[in-house]
Amino acid sequence: MRRRILCIPTDEHVRLVFSDETLMRLKAEFDVTFNDLGRDYSSEEVASRIGGYDGLITGWGSPQLTSEVFENADRLRIIVHSAGSIKPILSKMVIRRYVVPRGICVCNAPKAIAYNVAETTIGLMVMASHRLYEHAFNVKERLIWRDQSIPMDHKTINGSVIGIVGASTVGREVIRLLKPFNCRILVYDPYLSDGEAEALGVEKTSLKELFSRSDIISVHAPLTEETTHMIGSEHFKLLRDNAVLINTSRGKILDQEALLEECRTGRIIAALDVTDPEPLPRDSPLRRLKNVIITPHIAGYGYYGMKKIGELTLQALEDYFAGREIKCRVDLSRYDIIA
Repeated sequence: MRRRILCIPTDEHVRLVFSDETLMRLKAEFDVTFNDLGRDYSSEEVASRIGGYDGLITGWGSPQLTSEVFENADRLRIIVHSAGSIKPILSKMVIRRYVVPRGICVCNAPKAIAYNVAETTIGLMVMASHRLYEHAFNVKERLIWRDQSIPMDHKTINGSVIGIVGASTVGREVIRLLKPFNCRILVYDPYLSDGEAEALGVEKTSLKELFSRSDIISVHAPLTEETTHMIGSEHFKLLRDNAVLINTSRGKILDQEALLEECRTGRIIAALDVTDPEPLPRDSPLRRLKNVIITPHIAGYGYYGMKKIGELTLQALEDYFAGREIKCRVDLSRYDIIA
């Protein structure tokens, strides 16, 4: 008998994360019921339909899985979140009351998304450190071939000290991609052991030391109570002149007012894929500063990483029901410190 799977994301989400080949395999190996509503399910609708299903696939836009959902989930053994953070769909209360006692396996796909975010991060490092955005703007909009006011002896990735805030899944992928470059990598992460740092080939530092020593800093910490506004004025003032600050994590990790104040001096370059609030108001001063690059929270998008989400989702279901180790299983004991 094939296992029954309820897939609640919209058709748009399914097409985003599943390749045709992966979707065909999913349908062939499991008895899958897809969302035919043309919109996201509500929590109440999930609760009314979950009975009799062995697995549940969720994604971006999926509702919170409430107590009522689990009260009706008579056969549910695995939840695979075909997206990043599980926090929008699973509260600590339901994890403690239902998920853990029942031994329900919870999986997600941060590794797949990390491929895209890390690649974007490297791109922002190159673009910002080489001042490519300024040169391209001048050539196209100002009709200036080479602006002599833009320094030509700028620091690049090669030869620089790179600071990574957060040895998260994305942070570690950025470290991997930096390996071919001739650079020194510093990491601030209070949960990173000395042994892990040695294995990664990085140097552990304090947050203030990282800001004072780095030429390029990239933020990859999860947003938690502990990390909200973790980086503020005291850290920005430690940055070297012409330092590059990149944030592809969450806007609230940086104190936005303090960031604006520092960027107004013109002495650093900020590349922000995330902001607080998001999107930025049309009249936000950050939009007008030439030393600030803003992209609309798209670092995680891209064909490779998106389709990897679908592959990981299918792999998790296959491995679970075959009794194999599941690589993308969430360690629920770390709920407070994960993204």
